[in-house]
Amino acid sequence: MLVGRLAPIGIGIAPRPHRPAAHLAVRAWAPFTPLPPPDSISRPALAFQVSRAMGSGSSTKAHSSTSWAPSATADAPRRISKSGYDITPLTAEQREAAAAGLTPHQRDVALASGTERAFTGKTVDGTPHDSKAKGLYVSAVGGLPLFSSDTKFDSGTGWPSFYTPVDPDHVIEVTDASIPFMVRTEVLDARSGAHLGHVFNDGPRPTGKRYCMNAAALRFIPAGADVPPESKPVSP
Repeated sequence: MLVGRLAPIGIGIAPRPHRPAAHLAVRAWAPFTPLPPPDSISRPALAFQVSRAMGSGSSTKAHSSTSWAPSATADAPRRISKSGYDITPLTAEQREAAAAGLTPHQRDVALASGTERAFTGKTVDGTPHDSKAKGLYVSAVGGLPLFSSDTKFDSGTGWPSFYTPVDPDHVIEVTDASIPFMVRTEVLDARSGAHLGHVFNDGPRPTGKRYCMNAAALRFIPAGADVPPESKPVSP
């Protein structure tokens, strides 16, 4: 009786086509889920997704198109930013000299486009990534002023975040397609070409930008502290 009742259920249902084992094996090797665009997920989720894409190591390399190039000679024509700072590209020798005091990790971030792990970063002077101290953030390579604590905000990503640089002339933005299906905009120091991080269009007012920086590529100068010559505007 049970067989008689069940038999009609299969009537009219086409048999499932046979798939060779080799075909199934190929499908088993392709469980790839692309990362969603940054604007479609929350900031903490973005931090997790990017960290996952970076792997379990401390950094990932950003293979990007770079519009920065070192000066051929030390007497190259001088470039001055709108706010009065020298943004002339360093020569290769000057860049190496400016990076002489960096640790291997800091060099990996600033000079090899690495990325520090979220929630672990410290500036080259030891300031935590989430510090709320007042002051100026300058490049760890060459000292060009980049960001002010006045424009820093808590993005929840685990990286120092700012909604604008101190002067747009002090940074260079280039396309970074190193993560599949997630084209980003890389941010470089205009003077040294050091890799700083990335900028996203999910920041607060008034700019709507989130400059997501690596603390290891920055040096913090507390408010009221002496500013080194390389971090001062040029004399008129």
